[in-house]
Amino acid sequence: MASTLIHFIGIGGIGVSALAKYFLAKGYSVSGSDLKSSEITEELAGLGAKIMIGAHDSSHVSYHTDRVIYTAATPEENPELQEAKKRNIDVKTYAEAVGELTREYTTITISGAHGKSTTTALCALILEEGYYDPTVIVGTKLKEFGNSNFRKGKSKFLVLEADEYNRSFLNYSPVIAAITNIDAEHLDTYKTVAGVEKAFEEYLARVPAEGAIVANKDDVRTRKVAKKFGKRVLWYSMSQPEARTIRNILKIPGEHNVSNALCALTIGRATGVHEPAILKAISQFRGAWRRFEFKGILNGAFIFSDYGHHPAEISATLAAARNRFPFRRIWCVYQPHQYTRLAYLWDDFVGAFDMADKVLLLPVYDVAGRETENAKREVNSVALAHALLQRGKNSWHTHSFAHAAYFIRTEIRAGDVALMMGAGDIYDFTEELIASSFKEPHTAYRNKKLSTGAVV
Repeated sequence: MASTLIHFIGIGGIGVSALAKYFLAKGYSVSGSDLKSSEITEELAGLGAKIMIGAHDSSHVSYHTDRVIYTAATPEENPELQEAKKRNIDVKTYAEAVGELTREYTTITISGAHGKSTTTALCALILEEGYYDPTVIVGTKLKEFGNSNFRKGKSKFLVLEADEYNRSFLNYSPVIAAITNIDAEHLDTYKTVAGVEKAFEEYLARVPAEGAIVANKDDVRTRKVAKKFGKRVLWYSMSQPEARTIRNILKIPGEHNVSNALCALTIGRATGVHEPAILKAISQFRGAWRRFEFKGILNGAFIFSDYGHHPAEISATLAAARNRFPFRRIWCVYQPHQYTRLAYLWDDFVGAFDMADKVLLLPVYDVAGRETENAKREVNSVALAHALLQRGKNSWHTHSFAHAAYFIRTEIRAGDVALMMGAGDIYDFTEELIASSFKEPHTAYRNKKLSTGAVV
């Protein structure tokens, strides 16, 4: 196997990197390219992968390359992808490659608009505690896995986070498939909520007759889709008595995480893990990377990083923060992720920040290849800040990270709680903010009077 070389295009992605780690663990040679360096690419290099950072180039595809795996976001004209096709190298998307793996294992997939990563993590830890020794591919890093998004197991079980973006999860062949919820998400792919529901129905139809479906009875759309599969469905709900037990032992905040834990508990029972082991795993979970993750203290304020970028995720996380810190001033520093998502879900975004005391909006993270010119003309952070102002929120918007950093340092005070939210490069911004590595903005800005609704 060591002689086989697999090249990954976009190897720094959270899903693709986990698959690269899988093949490294299996003894394959791995190379990969990405536009910029990150914690993930540095970790892969340390594990033995050959990493190329910067503009994609056909020379990155070695003459010894046997296979190329690429992210769904890779454009058709990518020179590495073109080179692989020209040389008739075996080429697959990330989802297609993972789909092959799912047929080699007894696969458990967790899907849904929100809560996938946390639920996958909990499910994996439950199976590990139950001595099932699963292989795990998850869309976040876990402290329990040595701060990795991959775990190599020796059993027949594969626990997999199954993303619905670009219909990826329709490549998988699960024996147990879970849905945490169905929401108006990835409408650039599905166009309508009905289209989303249809895809989830196709996903559940991939479960064999002897398999099981785990579904959230509290979610209207999930209930509508899953009930078509009759006795194969194992329902979970916040009304079941175990919710109270989980609420008392779960270390991560929020009712949405109680629901996620109930999903994992149901999967654990379906695989035969004993109840004490299930509850022990749930009680010991320390939280996932960028899911209400404590990053440090700034001016006496607590700073948390969170990946949430959909209105429902923002609302749930802010509610969890309000419940955990009922008497503190709560900030939400948010970077909208994708103009198209902001346009599709505009009204939902306007109502998503109600539980925050102060909202600071960063520039929209432009997702290459997934935007429309109409969306870019219609919406932006400036318009959202003014819509929030009309709703009565203390809201600001900024045109640069440097100015945002200065504003936060100037305005935040001891005892505040700041949630740095979004799926883009706000993560890097948060790291630099905590490290105080931003340079001071120019004097004219420093002397500018700040007021609600101002551009900062």
